[in-house]
Amino acid sequence: MTTASAQRCSTLIELMSKGADDAVAITAPGQAALTYGRLRKLVQETIASLNGFGIGRKDRVAIVLPNGPEMATAFIAIASGATAAPLNPSYRADEFEFYMADLSAKALVVEAGSTSPAVEMARKLGIRIITLTPMLGEGAGAFHLSAEGTGECLGGPAEPDETALILHTSGTTSRPKIVPLSQRNVSVSAGNIAATLELSAQDRGLNIMPLFHIHGLMAGVLAPLSQGGQVFCTPGFNALKFFGWMEECKPNWYTAVPTMHQAILTRAPNNRETIAKYPLRFMRSSSSSMPPQVITELEATFHAPLIESYGMTEASHQMASNPLHAVRKPGSVGLAAGPEVAIMDLEGKLLAHGETGEIVIRGANVTAGYEANPKANAEAFTHGWFRTGDQGVMDEDGYVSLTGRLKEIINRGGEKISPREVDEVLMDHPAVRQAVVFAVKHDKLGEEVAAAIVLREGASASEADIRDFAAKRLAPYKVPRKILLLEQIPIGATGKLQRIGLAQKLGLEA
Repeated sequence: MTTASAQRCSTLIELMSKGADDAVAITAPGQAALTYGRLRKLVQETIASLNGFGIGRKDRVAIVLPNGPEMATAFIAIASGATAAPLNPSYRADEFEFYMADLSAKALVVEAGSTSPAVEMARKLGIRIITLTPMLGEGAGAFHLSAEGTGECLGGPAEPDETALILHTSGTTSRPKIVPLSQRNVSVSAGNIAATLELSAQDRGLNIMPLFHIHGLMAGVLAPLSQGGQVFCTPGFNALKFFGWMEECKPNWYTAVPTMHQAILTRAPNNRETIAKYPLRFMRSSSSSMPPQVITELEATFHAPLIESYGMTEASHQMASNPLHAVRKPGSVGLAAGPEVAIMDLEGKLLAHGETGEIVIRGANVTAGYEANPKANAEAFTHGWFRTGDQGVMDEDGYVSLTGRLKEIINRGGEKISPREVDEVLMDHPAVRQAVVFAVKHDKLGEEVAAAIVLREGASASEADIRDFAAKRLAPYKVPRKILLLEQIPIGATGKLQRIGLAQKLGLEA
């Protein structure tokens, strides 16, 4: 699904060249619009400022800013002439110290007056502090950088194979790995996403995703801007404000993770007029699996298609996606949407359609490898294919379905259970709004099946009711032995549900 523009663009400077000078690029709640002409000027000004501070194309700049238009424009501008390393603003001091040291950051960008512990940790590590001051009145996201001192650096705009963006993997089961993504990686990926969604200069996207994460940066910001479209940058997801932002933004699409979509659905009955007034062309979901029941409810509520896609940091986000105008298969993450996608067995042999194995990818949007981690690279790459760590199957039409993360598969006394399969059965219970199945340790079986459940508002069901419901639809070994009824299931920093470690978070493991 790559386009000519995606193939041509190999740097962020090129990617930002499409919008007309006077066309709107960035908007935000209560702020004037930033045009493409001003955005491109901001990029050039930022590169010049960084070079003046002694920060250039080989240098890494940690960015700790609140979600919003300045975070979006700072990322674009910094990544165009150095390596951008966005960090979660809610990290604690020791986390900032670890990530900035691990990245070998040369500078830290924070907003003027910031009280973030990142500032103290940067001083401790000897990292240059650069202050960002919003330039109110010049358009959403306009800013000025200031810092003390100068230095030598490799200046000017970045080259295609230089690193634009560097992120850490989640590190749920091991030390976080460093993922460098080149100018070419991110530019091609943005074009792939834009092609899949058929984005154009007439589109207006409502971004509610965090901008320290690959999903928000690529699908929320770079993909629409690559086609001259508009991006409305919110301060971060808030279900109570979502429909108010729709009134202000007048979007025709948005992208989110499943937990956000589900929270939006709970507010939808009270906002039918807004939904009718500002019809969406489509909605997009990625970063974790969307229950088919929720897809059906969203499409009925917004009268628009839900495009489920499949992405990960190492692929600069998108790998596969259901198409916008062809067949969409609920429960599938769609067709290859940029890189090549295949299914591989443990020995490195590519499997036929219908056979279950590990999903593997290769293409111009895929990282060349983890940084300073030969062991991880040896495990991740086989015959030029990158192993995603996800188990799945491809049907005869090329549609890929995930059966689970290999590390999330529950091994109950030798019986292998896909948590997603059990999720979908539990979601069919009329009282269940949200279900997440995960493993808990068991002294004899090794692992046992557990489920965290959130009930629909006003509905009631007991653990026994839900277990009996599941027992009629699942083999006995797949039925959750432990069911927790919760008001809310813990989520990660990017809004994703995380099965690994959930037992410990819920106090089920010492």
